[in-house]
Amino acid sequence: MSNRLFQNIINQMRDATDRVIGVADGNGTIVACSNPQRIGAQIESLSSDAFSHSDPPTHIGGYALKALDGNFARFDFAAFVEGEDEDADTLCILVAVALNGAKLYYDEKHDRATFIKNIILDNVLPGDIYMRSRELHFERQTPMAVILIRQVGTAEIAVVDVVQSLFPERQHDFVVSISESEVVLIKSLDGEVKAADLYKLALSIEETIKSELMVSTVIGIGSEAAGLKELATSYKEAQIAIEVGKVFDTEKSILSYGNLGIGRLIYQLPVTMCEMFLAEAFERKAMAALDREMLDTIQCFFENNLNVSETSRKMFVHRNTLVYRLDKVKKLTGLDLREFDHAIIFKVALMVRKYLLSSGKTY
Repeated sequence: MSNRLFQNIINQMRDATDRVIGVADGNGTIVACSNPQRIGAQIESLSSDAFSHSDPPTHIGGYALKALDGNFARFDFAAFVEGEDEDADTLCILVAVALNGAKLYYDEKHDRATFIKNIILDNVLPGDIYMRSRELHFERQTPMAVILIRQVGTAEIAVVDVVQSLFPERQHDFVVSISESEVVLIKSLDGEVKAADLYKLALSIEETIKSELMVSTVIGIGSEAAGLKELATSYKEAQIAIEVGKVFDTEKSILSYGNLGIGRLIYQLPVTMCEMFLAEAFERKAMAALDREMLDTIQCFFENNLNVSETSRKMFVHRNTLVYRLDKVKKLTGLDLREFDHAIIFKVALMVRKYLLSSGKTY
C-alpha cells in the first residue's frame, strides 16, 4: 500500500489528539507519522511474533501497536500510538480501524486494475475469471470496450496520469499501463456512454494528450465486450485496428475495429494467397509502370465513384485527358476502371500490394 496514502490519513487524524500516531512496516520502520521527523526511525523489537491480529494492542518501546489486516502469517503494517496506557490502547484501535478501511479500499482497487490487465493480456483462465470477479465485486456482464492509446515517437510516462484524470470513475472505468508507449482504457458502456460515443471519447483523449504533453498518439478502438471474458478479444481488436491503420489508413490517428472495411480482411490473409491474387490480377511489371500521376488519378477516380466528369473537375484536367489516362491504365494492366468489376479488382489489388509492401515483400 502507498505510504503516501497512510500519511494522508494520519495527517487528517493529527489534530484530533496530542499523541504521536503513525504506521510502521514489517521491519519496524516508521513509514507514516504525525511527527514527520520520526519517519524512517525504527521501533526496536517489532516483529510478527510480537502480536497477532486478534490481540489487543501490544506495548513495545513506549508505543501501543496493533497490526493492520493482511497476511495472517506475518504483518505488513502496524498502527502505533505513543504511550502504553489505556487511552493509548483505545486510540490505537481506532487508528487501526481507520487505516484498515483505507487499506482494504486501496488494495481492492489495485487488485481490480491488475485483474483487468491480466484479463486483456489473456493471463487469466476463463474459469478463474468468474471466481475472481466475485471476490472483487465485479459485475461480470457489464458491457465494456477497450481503447488502446499508443504513443508515436518518444514515450511519455505521464500519459497514463492524463488519461486517468479524464476518467476518474475508477469503480467502472480502468486505466492500465501495458508498456512504456501503450496505455489501455477499459470504458464501461452504461446508460450515458454507448459504443457509438467511443470515437468522440478517443478524440477527446488524443486532443488532451497533445495539448498537455505535446505527444502524438494513434488510438485503436475494439468492439463492445458483453462482459469480462470478452475483454481480451476487444483488446486484440484494438491492436488490429492500429496495425491495419498503419497499412491502409496512414492519415488516420483514430481507428475503430468495426470500421476497417476490406482492409481488415486483407490484413488477415496469408501472404502467399495475396501474392497469388496479384499474379492473377495483372503482371508484376504492370504496377511498376504506373507513375505517381497515374496513381493519383486512379485514387481520385475511385473517390468520385468512377464518375469521369466529376473526377476531371476535381483534378482540374480536361475530360479527354482523364480518358487518355484511364485508357493507358487499361493498356498496362488489362483492367478498364470504368467497368465496375474491373474497378473492384484494381482497388483490392492496390490494397493487397500495399499490404505486401508493409510486410517487406516487393511487387
